[in-house]
Amino acid sequence: MTGETLNAFRMAQQQFDHVADLLHLDPSIREFLRWPMREFHFRIPVRMDDGEIRIFQGYRVQHNDARGPNKGGLRFHPSETIDSVRALATWMTWKCAVADIPLGGSKGGVIVDPSTLSIGEKERLVRGWVQQMWTNIGPRRDVPAPDVGTTPQMMGWMMDEYSKLVGNYTPGVITGKPVGGGGSLGRTEATGYGVIYTIREAFKRLGMDPKKSTASIQGFGNVAQYAAIGFKDILGGSVICVSYWDRDDRKAYTVSNDTDFDPVFLQSITDQYGAINKEKAVAAGYMIEDADAWLKKEVEVIIPAALEGQINAESVHWINPSVKMIAEGANGPTTPEADAVIKEKGIFMIPDFLCNSGGVTVSYFESVQNDGNYYWPKQEVLDKEDHILTRAFNDVYEMAESEKVYMRDAAYMVAIARVVKAMQLRGWV
Repeated sequence: MTGETLNAFRMAQQQFDHVADLLHLDPSIREFLRWPMREFHFRIPVRMDDGEIRIFQGYRVQHNDARGPNKGGLRFHPSETIDSVRALATWMTWKCAVADIPLGGSKGGVIVDPSTLSIGEKERLVRGWVQQMWTNIGPRRDVPAPDVGTTPQMMGWMMDEYSKLVGNYTPGVITGKPVGGGGSLGRTEATGYGVIYTIREAFKRLGMDPKKSTASIQGFGNVAQYAAIGFKDILGGSVICVSYWDRDDRKAYTVSNDTDFDPVFLQSITDQYGAINKEKAVAAGYMIEDADAWLKKEVEVIIPAALEGQINAESVHWINPSVKMIAEGANGPTTPEADAVIKEKGIFMIPDFLCNSGGVTVSYFESVQNDGNYYWPKQEVLDKEDHILTRAFNDVYEMAESEKVYMRDAAYMVAIARVVKAMQLRGWV
C-alpha cells in the first residue's frame, strides 16, 4: 500500500493518548499504560537442514497483566520489529479488556519469512523460541498463540517443548493448538466469524439489510477467509473481492468477481500463507486487479484483514463513496490521520480490538477447556463467542452514543476503564 512509513507503536500510543486526554487520566496511570511492563529480546540459534547454524532475532512483549495472565500471538514475519510487537501487545491488552475476558496483553515475534523454512527448520525454530522464553510464559503468566506466519502445528510443538522443560503435560501454556492436541473446536473460524458477529450487530444499529449488502476484503489469510465465508453464509450478503500477497511476484493483487464470488472455492486454491493460485482463479472466472483495487470497490462494507497501516492519509481518499462501514479484521489497519477523514465522511467504524477479538475469546475458551480437561462441541464454542462479542459491541456502541464519540474512542474508553479498575483493585496505582 502506498503511503507514509508506519511506526505501529507510535500509532498505538497516539490513539491511547487521545483517549487518555478525553478521560482526564491520572498522569502516573497514563505513563504506566503507555509502555509495556516487560520486554524480552533474544537470539535463537537454529541448525538448518544443510547443517549451517543460523541465528534468528526473537521478541516477547508483555504489556499489562492487571486483569489476568498475558495473552497474545507469535508472529513470524521478515519485517517484524520490536515496535510492531509492542503495538500488538498493547492492542491485546485493550482487546481482552473490551471483550471483558480475564486476560492481559502480550505479543511475540521472530524476524523470519516462514515460507523459506522447511518443516524441520520451523519446528526447531519454535522449540528454540520456547527454550528462550519458558521461564517467563505459562498458563498463569503468559499464553502465546498463532499469528501471522505461524500455525496450529507450530503451537503443538511449542506446547510439547514447554511440557518437556517443566516436566509435566501443560496444554494451557499455548492456545491455537490442533484439535486432538489440546486445541478447541471453533478456533479456526473464531476471528473471522467474530468480525461477522460485530458486523451483524452494526447492521442492526444502522438499519441496514445484510442480504442487500456487499463487502470488499483485504487479505485472504485465516481471518479474511472466514470473514468472507461468514459474510455470505451467516449474514446472507455478497463478497465481491479479496486481496492477497504473491510471494513469487513480491506484490499484492486483488481477486474479484462481482457476480459469482465463492470464498470456499478460493479457500481451496489458497496456500497456508493466504496466497491464492492466480491461474486457477482466472480459469474459474475471477479477475486479477492491482493491490489497491479492494479499497476502491463500490460496496457497503470494507474489511481490512491484512497488516497494519493499510488505510492511511493517502489511501483513505480512495474509499468509494458507497462505503458505509469499515470492520477492522486486522490489527491497526487504519492510521490516526485516516481516522480523521473517516469521521468526516461519516463512515461507521468497528475498531480492530473489538472487531477481531473473537480469536482471543476462543483462545480463552481453549484455556478453560484445558484447565477442566473437558472439551466443548463446536456450536457451543461459537455460541459462547457470539454472546461475548455481541455484548462487547453493544457496550462500545452505547459508550459511543452516550459520550458522542467515535467508535474507536469508545472502545478505548471501555477497555482503559476496565484495566485501570483492575490496577486500582490490586493496589498498583
